[in-house]
Amino acid sequence: MNSPSLSLVQNPVRSRQFVEVTPAPTVQGDFPAVSPLSGGNGMSPTPPDINGIVLRIRSLLPTLTALEAGVVTGLFKKRFINERTLLKWVADEMRVSEAMVVKIAKKLGFSGFRAFRSALAEYNNFPTTQLHAELFANDSAGKIVQKVVQASIKALEQNLAVIEQAAIEKAAKYLSSSVFRDFYGVGGSAQVARDAAFKFLRIGVRASVFDDSQMMLMSACLLERTDVAVAFSHCGQTAVVIDAVRQARSNGARIIAVTNCRTSILAQESDVILCPNVEESLITGENAAARIAQLNIVDALFLAVAQKSSGIAERNLRRTTLAVRGQRNVW
Repeated sequence: MNSPSLSLVQNPVRSRQFVEVTPAPTVQGDFPAVSPLSGGNGMSPTPPDINGIVLRIRSLLPTLTALEAGVVTGLFKKRFINERTLLKWVADEMRVSEAMVVKIAKKLGFSGFRAFRSALAEYNNFPTTQLHAELFANDSAGKIVQKVVQASIKALEQNLAVIEQAAIEKAAKYLSSSVFRDFYGVGGSAQVARDAAFKFLRIGVRASVFDDSQMMLMSACLLERTDVAVAFSHCGQTAVVIDAVRQARSNGARIIAVTNCRTSILAQESDVILCPNVEESLITGENAAARIAQLNIVDALFLAVAQKSSGIAERNLRRTTLAVRGQRNVW
């Protein structure tokens, strides 16, 4: 394949747009900073239920030191903490000072140790905590399937509870009006990026997927104000993805982040944050739970973009479906 001429690199041919391009909003101030304790969606506070408490704690974990985060994780594994558990016992069990435990509780948004203890006690009484039990050797195949399905259902429920409608709408607007759409991700997140590109192609929305660090940077340096980069990263700390996002942002491109951590570096570098905040599961693992949530976000974006120009989307969907239908025949 012939390499592109210098003129093509300097002045790339812009592809046909999905809908009429509207002036891009100013990226500064599009989304006001919201404390994770407010629910993180800028619309209403997190409901005062145990799922909401756990989601808030997990969203704040990246703001803690490694020692503090280890204490919190350890306390969640102590299933026998109740309203009578003493501060001294917790400190001794975690091998930290009592002052450290109180400090951690306040950093997580609690008034003190007693409020934190009450949340832990309620969490331990919550039925779904049984999902975090390790798989035992004597579990039957049916029991294993049940645990895995229940863990997946929980991930979907948590996803629905925290995804912002306004963020989905703004991301769909960026995707439908952009000229170039470049998706970044590595590992499991790259698989989600490919699935997203496949879905959008079905309705005529072309996107490119990059999972190599150098190709990400080359892609990012060519993006402009009329383009968008969508970065997939569970932790939001993946260095190669962040480097590409920063490069694209410096060129004026809009950034959409799909990440599990609202306080991550990737989230801070983005204009739109889609944060499912899925709890890690000992059964399905971090990546499996994150992938379920990310795929649901992709489906929501796909439908939202399709609605922006339903006539074009339906026509392209019929054309692409007919194009591949012949390959589904059994020979």
